[in-house]
Amino acid sequence: MNLLPEGRLVPPCAWLAMAAFTFSPEQLRDLARDVTSFLSQFRHILDSYIIEFFSEDLWETLPPKWQEALCDLSAPQIADLLLDNMLTDRCYPSVWPLSLLAFRTAAHVLAFSRRPLDQKKPDAGSSLPEEFHKNNSQSSLLGHIFRKHVKPKKQHEIRRLGALVKTLCGKTGCSRVVDVGSGQGHLTRFLSFGFGLSVTGIEADAALVSMARKFDGQLLCTLQKQSKRKDNTTQYIVETGPSPNHVIGWVNPKASWQEFIHQLETGECESKRLTTTPTQSKSKQLNLKSNPDQDLHHVSQALSSSQCHCLSHPEKFHNVSSDIKTDCDFMIPNAQQNSAGVLNCPESKFLDLGCCPKPQQVGEKEEAMVMSSCSNIPYVEKNCDYYDPTEQDGGFRTTGFILTGLHACGDLSATLLRHFASCPHVLGITSVACCYMKITTKENPNPPGVVPPPCSTHFSHSEFSYPMSSWVKGLPGHQLSYKAREGACHAIEDYIWRLRTESGVLKTHCYRAALETVIRGFQPELRRAGIQTIKKAHLLPFSEYARLGLPRVGLPPDLPLDGPRLEAMLQQQGHVFVYYSLVLLLAPVVETLVLLDRMLFLQERGLQSELVPLFDPVFSPRNLVLVAVKPGHNNAPQSATA
Repeated sequence: MNLLPEGRLVPPCAWLAMAAFTFSPEQLRDLARDVTSFLSQFRHILDSYIIEFFSEDLWETLPPKWQEALCDLSAPQIADLLLDNMLTDRCYPSVWPLSLLAFRTAAHVLAFSRRPLDQKKPDAGSSLPEEFHKNNSQSSLLGHIFRKHVKPKKQHEIRRLGALVKTLCGKTGCSRVVDVGSGQGHLTRFLSFGFGLSVTGIEADAALVSMARKFDGQLLCTLQKQSKRKDNTTQYIVETGPSPNHVIGWVNPKASWQEFIHQLETGECESKRLTTTPTQSKSKQLNLKSNPDQDLHHVSQALSSSQCHCLSHPEKFHNVSSDIKTDCDFMIPNAQQNSAGVLNCPESKFLDLGCCPKPQQVGEKEEAMVMSSCSNIPYVEKNCDYYDPTEQDGGFRTTGFILTGLHACGDLSATLLRHFASCPHVLGITSVACCYMKITTKENPNPPGVVPPPCSTHFSHSEFSYPMSSWVKGLPGHQLSYKAREGACHAIEDYIWRLRTESGVLKTHCYRAALETVIRGFQPELRRAGIQTIKKAHLLPFSEYARLGLPRVGLPPDLPLDGPRLEAMLQQQGHVFVYYSLVLLLAPVVETLVLLDRMLFLQERGLQSELVPLFDPVFSPRNLVLVAVKPGHNNAPQSATA
């Protein structure tokens, strides 16, 4: 691709416009090369900080013809003409230079679409997902027992990701799931009690694990109460799996997969010792009363028929056919319900990931002992006094498991992909990443907020989390700064909504940029100091905003302000909106490069993967899910795109 400041764009291949993200190896490499080339040409925009808009005179860094075309745009026009890639009928107030049109078009075309295939309304930021139309805090597609303690955004995410994980379990014949970064256990509970899977969640924060166990107990009490009710006019039969196991542990990005498996095993033993009761360790059927306001709507559609059991025992799961029925109507447009309300789902395109011989399994005890000799974790036999012998035949090494991570932060997502690629026991993965600024790179090996690995780790690797693939490492200009990766976490759909509604919140960027000039005027060496959020800043006059912000950087609140100069800056807030939109336009392209690199990493190891825009991007901006199945563990026919 060749894009010059005032030149012409050589269009990329036509396949880039496809909504389904399944690419051949050549297509992946070509797209990564085009994206890298594009971003490197606009690094001066990508790496700029909006709070330096006035202090670094960022407006003057734009080509003069761009300034002329963009200077008088209203906020809604910025949304329509720059950011919204779904708009086809644009009305330009003036003739735009070809280079600006090429810049906008390339940014839209080179970025993965974030719109789910089933999203009916393409208007970004226009409304909540349909499931929240009746009640904006409760999903109508999720049973009330799974909504308790769960915010609407998380309700939306666990419902859709949970069904995708269940589908992946059906494809691989696997009933075990490991949820990394499980937090308060909302996803683990849904997978276990909603879909009958055997789930282990691992979370570094002990307080969150304590809450997860508490919420598990509350859910079990609710189920037991409902099962005893005498009103059986309307019932759903739900077959639950064992209660989730919650492991306290930090997943070391420098540790080997052997250490990771051993961490899960020892942690699960401890979890069983602390929480297992006879009633919780056995699968059981619960007759649940249902009414229009309190029911297991989401679970019932998938589980209320003998055609769609959520099987809780591994030996049963190996008999699940490749056309298993799940609540996946939101993933597959042609899904239909029969007269009994049971979903008839065609094969999921993005789960047909090839078929090859299974990798050779490693001896369970020998592998653990070898790992133990190379680490600081003592080897513990599985028949320890607190290990449940009935679960031995369903262990991580015996039956294998699916890895999932819902918004696994920074290096954690990359670590899960490495374990998936190298560990023979991980059969599939669903990875939803976030916090790209916390990814370690060669240029920035210790970004802010990243926990360093302990010195005692013996199994370690020198790889960074970006780039992971050899192909991207070899591309000139592939480097992504901390600022570029931080910008990739911003929500373009939310900003479109603010522009179209001309929200007063927009002025906060201009306020902070003006305050930066005040700070540097009195203390030049203090640059981009953190002020944090000032509540309802957009409702304050700038003088009051400055009075509250200056003490946060160690300056007196009553510093004299140059009123006329600052007022002239505030009059340029439209330019600030435009420049920030140009930066934001590049954010999805950066995210695309990071995810392309991960797909290429897997492809270089013989593993096919696909990206699924699963969540509503307005509700959940990090909505792209990387899905992969280990060769030889897919019951479905080989993908046509493989």
